Amino acid sequence: MTHPLIARLTGQLGWPSLDSAEATTAYAGAPGCHAVFVPGDPTRNLETADVAVILPELHKAFAGRFDCAVVSEDAETGFREATQVYKTPSIIFFRDGRQIGAIPKMRDWADYLARTAQILAEPALAH
Repeated sequence: MTHPLIARLTGQLGWPSLDSAEATTAYAGAPGCHAVFVPGDPTRNLETADVAVILPELHKAFAGRFDCAVVSEDAETGFREATQVYKTPSIIFFRDGRQIGAIPKMRDWADYLARTAQILAEPALAH
């Protein structure tokens, strides 16, 4: 069962739920800048719900500089392996199909702001 705060992201906010390797590749590969939320197991990791609340606020703070999606439980393991970001919850950023950075685990607000600004200023990383 999906945690209510994660369900809010895809339901109320209308963010895509990426439920396969094909869906994650297509989303990350689309033109523009994208933040992909990898929640992990919210019953084992209490930080997951916190990041599910923070990401929409981070999205607002950066006023449309990136869009957001959520990786479903079914696609999560493969996505973590493909990006080499294994800690959850995490937010992984892409620009035009290239991974540009990640913010794993829970951070304080100032860290999210600083790290997101730094990531968005980075050139795309090679795969």
